[in-house]
Amino acid sequence: MSVASQSSTEAAPSAVVRRLVALALRHEGSVALWRLPHAPAPVLLLSLRPLHLSGLPPSLEPQAPAGFAFYPFQDGDTAEAMLLPADVVLDFSAGRQLSLSHALPPEAVAAVQRVIHETDEPTELAWHVSPQPLPATADRAEYESLVARAVAAIRAGQMTKVVSSRAARRPLPPGFDTLRAFDALCRQHPRAFVSLVSAPQAGTWLGATPEVLVETDGTEFRTMALAGTQPLTPDITANSAMWRQKDIEEQALVGRYVVGCFKQLRIRDYDETGPKTVQAGNLLHLRTEFRVDLRRVTSPSFATDMLRLLHPTSAVGGMPREAALQFLQRHEGYDRTYYSGFLGPVNLPAPGTSRLFVNLRCMQLRPTEALLYAGTGLTEESEPTKEWQETEMKLRTVGSVLDE
Repeated sequence: MSVASQSSTEAAPSAVVRRLVALALRHEGSVALWRLPHAPAPVLLLSLRPLHLSGLPPSLEPQAPAGFAFYPFQDGDTAEAMLLPADVVLDFSAGRQLSLSHALPPEAVAAVQRVIHETDEPTELAWHVSPQPLPATADRAEYESLVARAVAAIRAGQMTKVVSSRAARRPLPPGFDTLRAFDALCRQHPRAFVSLVSAPQAGTWLGATPEVLVETDGTEFRTMALAGTQPLTPDITANSAMWRQKDIEEQALVGRYVVGCFKQLRIRDYDETGPKTVQAGNLLHLRTEFRVDLRRVTSPSFATDMLRLLHPTSAVGGMPREAALQFLQRHEGYDRTYYSGFLGPVNLPAPGTSRLFVNLRCMQLRPTEALLYAGTGLTEESEPTKEWQETEMKLRTVGSVLDE
């Protein structure tokens, strides 16, 4: 990729982002805008060429293509697995660094440079709308019935854990601005991976997720087990939280799942830290972190192999995996598409550096409404009423931008 630094005296990042997004959307291109946890500023990626579609998760090896991964919960006919090519990357966290792919034709390069130096700011953006039908939504009685059925299946020995979920529809407020909503999520959730993705095959998705799926920088591999949920209140903080046995057991199951993936690849040398209580927006979770020194791993495809073993993790599906996924397919009542899939930059900002996150606390945007998603991990101790209340708390994490 060719790289050029842009002057800090140019227009504000928000105006530049809006103009570049408008350029991509006008030409049926794809957009990914993200802010890494604790990062000072976002990164914008535009794909101006056809997307790379694949049923397999992307390769994380340094020689693999760079782009932004956007993958569904499960491979299926209704949701495409995508890697958005890194045709244009504008990194505000690295001093407003612009990178252009050598594969771009000269006219596209000229258009990007022209847009960057313009001074006007488009007011209307034609965001992509998903070609998939609206998902079915569940009311309280329907969701509590699903939870009760799942708990009965767990007690009957069909599964150890299953993660049920639901979709909810909310009207967009008058004058809703998607880019301003992204900025609001960045302010509200400094510890989260905040993202905005718009592609012809997927529609437009906005979210702020706390959960790392895979991170690698070429020397170290990282993943986590995240489970258990309770509200953050003035009286209950990360330092004072007490956890129910159900939450402790759920988190332990997710941790054992990660360790099982290591064992499948004959990895015995790894660091495990936790579980500890962490804050994610208005919620608290239990988290265990895992690290592997890649200098001690002989397989060059280890990170890619782990990604393919981990997804979908037991934190979004259940255990045993196949039994849990079959239960969800029969009883959950809707197609999750990209909710609880994964997303993030691959081989960016440099070859060998990839950061992928589970697509939680997210919403799909339609012209007049938003579709919000939330799920809960179920064990034999789960109570339907409490699980419904947990989904309501999770919906508020990203849904707060609909109230501003």
